[in-house]
Amino acid sequence: MKELVPTSQCLEKNGNGSIIVTKNGKKNDNDEKLNMAAVNGNGKEMPDVPVPPSSLIRRVSSRSIRNSISEEKENGDVCAGKGSFVNKYSKKPEALKSFHMNDAESELEVPGTPMTPRTSTTPGHENCTFHHDLELDHRPPTREALLPDMANSYRLLLTGLGEDPERQGLLKTPERAAKAMLFFTKGYDQSLEEVLNNAIFDEDTDEMVVVKDIEMFSMCEHHLVPFYGKVSIGYLPQGKILGLSKLARIVEIFSRRLQVQERLTKQIAVAVTQAVRPAGVAVVIEGVHMCMVMRGVQKINSKTVTSTMLGVFRDDPKTREEFLNLVHSK
Repeated sequence: MKELVPTSQCLEKNGNGSIIVTKNGKKNDNDEKLNMAAVNGNGKEMPDVPVPPSSLIRRVSSRSIRNSISEEKENGDVCAGKGSFVNKYSKKPEALKSFHMNDAESELEVPGTPMTPRTSTTPGHENCTFHHDLELDHRPPTREALLPDMANSYRLLLTGLGEDPERQGLLKTPERAAKAMLFFTKGYDQSLEEVLNNAIFDEDTDEMVVVKDIEMFSMCEHHLVPFYGKVSIGYLPQGKILGLSKLARIVEIFSRRLQVQERLTKQIAVAVTQAVRPAGVAVVIEGVHMCMVMRGVQKINSKTVTSTMLGVFRDDPKTREEFLNLVHSK
């Protein structure tokens, strides 16, 4: 039978909600032992038990884990899909996941690269030629669905400017502006694989290939105003060459998005590298930005030049110089 707590003792709760026993409302040195006795219900004081240091606990825990793993191996329990100790507590490394990326590709990742939300494999796009021939008047169904909301947004913008969207000259402006914006950003609906369309050919050549002065039109993502210019691309083949028109189409993919020129330059170089795995790629863009021509500092003669050099073009000054001489020659 459990002993009753004497009336000279009081029951109190400590900070964590446990009941403690005090004598006359005051704690003494034996309170902890008395409390343990009350919890155990035997009215006896608990003997002093030495607590091992934390380092010893860690060593014992590690030893237990190793022994458990060894026992499972001996019993043949450690195998894929059996929920063994190893499988339960081990984390699958990134390299074993379904998506594989080699070192070259990981080094070429461009931060802030927008994802392509729709492709020709998206339902409703299976027979869509838009992604291949860049027809100017074709709008995939998923893009048409965006037009009403975009037109309403432009209508609100006109109203905010103090204009009357119902006057004759502005009646169809919201729809026209929405269609124009979809065209300016059509690169979001294209991917590298679709545009290349297997136009990669085996050829025993390792001499420099340069396509220069490719016209480029894009939209500044900071102000939503255009910037335009020309792009020059060079690469050193390693047994594979790319159809020349595909270089211009690569420029079109990434320029027809909300962009900054620095990122656009790197994205074009990365795309060429992924397409044919050359010994090196060089891209130079010279652009005029309307955000600093028709607003802001309004410097109408200013031009911005950006370059990306990968592989041999970065490592070998003579190769880089040859490319730059070809680009700047008339």
